[in-house]
Amino acid sequence: MEAVVFIFSLLDCCALIFLSVYFIITLSDLECDYINARSCCSKLNKWVIPELIGHTIVTVLMLISLHWFIFLLNLPVATWNIYRFIMVPSGNMGVFDPTEIHNRGQLKSHMKEAMIKLGFHLLCFFMYLYRFPTHMEYASYLSCTFNPIQNRYPSSGYERNQQLF
Repeated sequence: MEAVVFIFSLLDCCALIFLSVYFIITLSDLECDYINARSCCSKLNKWVIPELIGHTIVTVLMLISLHWFIFLLNLPVATWNIYRFIMVPSGNMGVFDPTEIHNRGQLKSHMKEAMIKLGFHLLCFFMYLYRFPTHMEYASYLSCTFNPIQNRYPSSGYERNQQLF
């Protein structure tokens, strides 16, 4: 079960890293005037809900599997994504609005937020990558120490070592 949680979290984290890079590239294209504000915001708003769902699923999965540290690490970012989505003013196109993105330094704050999320997802990626083999090793150890055919644990160190190979 633990290995499946970390495999899914690792794959989801990869998708969120690519999404963060996409946000950074699209916002930098807007900053350099390669695309207009309307097309930039429509491209980015299309991916806000998948990002929200992906991060929330990983957070809930860590809560269910009782990985408290990782859950508490993911909780503020998931809460921020939900808050940002809920607090979109009425009449706006979405989280990214073409009429307001150049006002009040919103472009810079969106770019900073995307960079912070990229760093956070990279940190989580390496954390999940570290935890995954640890749980795989533990699961293989448990399967090797109990012999279901004879319904007993190995009695000697020699017998235990023979089961590992």
